[in-house]
Amino acid sequence: MTQLKLYTTAILLAGLAACNGNSDSTSTEEKKDTTLLSTELVNNPRSATAPDATAMGEMATIDFKDTMHDFGSIKEGEVVWYDFEFTNNGKAPLVISSAAGSCGCTVPTYPNEPIQPGKTAVMKVRFDSHGKPGHQEKSVTVKSNAARGDQMLFITAEVTEAKK
Repeated sequence: MTQLKLYTTAILLAGLAACNGNSDSTSTEEKKDTTLLSTELVNNPRSATAPDATAMGEMATIDFKDTMHDFGSIKEGEVVWYDFEFTNNGKAPLVISSAAGSCGCTVPTYPNEPIQPGKTAVMKVRFDSHGKPGHQEKSVTVKSNAARGDQMLFITAEVTEAKK
């Protein structure tokens, strides 16, 4: 019963504290928050109804030379790298916001600076085969401001088991 009283009191106090900040009589127009971004800065041509083809044509692109690499046969414990080359063939700078491997053994490294239209860059992908004997298929998800949205890269390898 004591826990119920404490819980009820905590909820009541939280409700009062939340209402306390709204007690002044300043009008809504006088309270405009100048720290928020203007909606004019947000432009998402990929909408629920249909893409805006004109706006999509003005966006960055991320066009990879290839999206799959096979390391072939490697020995367990080897660490191998592959450079996925890509070009921004769009009209706006390309910004990669993140790239994540499907597991901890697959680690991408990507440019932090914007890739200007017409320029080429590289995303390095490292695969650590330690403790991964057998056929391996891993992926990297690339998130950016490109017109196409998320991009997937794939690596494969046949890892020969280390002799014990």
